[in-house]
Amino acid sequence: MKNILSILLGFLAIFLMYVLYLNIKEPIDFQAVKGERRMKVVDRLEKIRTAQEVYKMVTGAYAPRFDTLVQVLKTDSVKVVKVFGNADDVRSTEEFREEISYTNAMDTLRSILVKNKHTFPNLDSLQYVPYTQGERFSISADTLTYQSTLVNVVEVGTRWKTFMGKYASPSYSKYDNSYDPNRMIKFGDMNAPNLGGNWPMN
Repeated sequence: MKNILSILLGFLAIFLMYVLYLNIKEPIDFQAVKGERRMKVVDRLEKIRTAQEVYKMVTGAYAPRFDTLVQVLKTDSVKVVKVFGNADDVRSTEEFREEISYTNAMDTLRSILVKNKHTFPNLDSLQYVPYTQGERFSISADTLTYQSTLVNVVEVGTRWKTFMGKYASPSYSKYDNSYDPNRMIKFGDMNAPNLGGNWPMN
C-alpha cells in the first residue's frame, strides 16, 4: 500500500511539473509566434503599399482590386518628368524646359523596394495573407472629399485571427493586453488620405 501511494505521489509530482512547464511555455510560444507572424504580414503589407504607390504614379488613383493592381504593374509605365531651368526666375539665363521619359512600372517598383531593403515579391502572391491557406487581404480604393478637396484613398488589411492559427482565440489576450484577434492590421484609411500602417513597431 505504501509503495502504491509513493508511486501515485510520484506521478502527481510529474503531472504538476508538466502543468507548470506548460504554463511557462505557452505565453513564450504565443509571443514568439505573434512576433514572427506580425513581421511577415507587415512586410507583405508594406510591399502592397509600395505597389499601390507605383500604381498611382501610373493611373493617378489607387487600385480597388488586386488583379487590376498586378495587371498595371506588369504592363504599364511610369511617366518621368525632368525639369531644366526655373520658369519663375526671370533673371535665369537657362532655358526652361521639360524632358519626359517613361520607365517600366515593374522596374520602378523593384527600385523602390530595394532602396527600402525589401525583396521583390511575386506580384501574383501579394494578395495572399501569410500563414493561411489562401486567405486574401481585403482591399478598397475610392475617392472622397476631404477638407474641400477630392482625394484618392485606399485601405488594405486583414484581421489578426486570420493568420494567428491556434492563437486566434481572444483568450490569449491574457498574455498580452493589447492583443485582439478581431482587430485589423492594415495600412491606409477609407475616410482620410493616409497611407500609414496601424501595426506596432515591436
